[in-house]
Amino acid sequence: MKELRIRVLAGVFVVAGVLSWAGARLWSSFGTLPSVPVAAPVVLALIAVVLAATALSLRARLKAQRERRPEAKGVDPLMAARAVVFGQASALVAALVCGMYGGTGVFLLGSLDIPARRDQAIYAGFSVLAGIGVIAAAIFLERVCKLPEDDENNGAGATPAA
Repeated sequence: MKELRIRVLAGVFVVAGVLSWAGARLWSSFGTLPSVPVAAPVVLALIAVVLAATALSLRARLKAQRERRPEAKGVDPLMAARAVVFGQASALVAALVCGMYGGTGVFLLGSLDIPARRDQAIYAGFSVLAGIGVIAAAIFLERVCKLPEDDENNGAGATPAA
């Protein structure tokens, strides 16, 4: 399994942001603008919490397993791989959504004097922050599930658990 690259996430964010900003400008020229849902930052924050809780749980279980504690529950490698895939997919989607709401939010900065647009800009900003939280939690989860370097395989490097 390949490691998640920050450059890919940043690229997705920038492309989605530019396209969203251009789309918001075009849409606004017709007199309306699609709204940023109030639930967007809430849903992204919940996903970040789930990812972080999964990472903390796996980290504690892996630590107990390494220390050979008698009460330690083992970590199924397939479950760890699924968690990493969920984290990577969540990070990619969060980068896309962050870019989309970020571009819309940047466009809305020009019309903060209108109360409805100011509220939309605030929701977009919170969505971007929550999306960054999803990305951070996904990267943390991936690091937790990374296998230690294996010296028997000529130091091939650490790879995510699979």
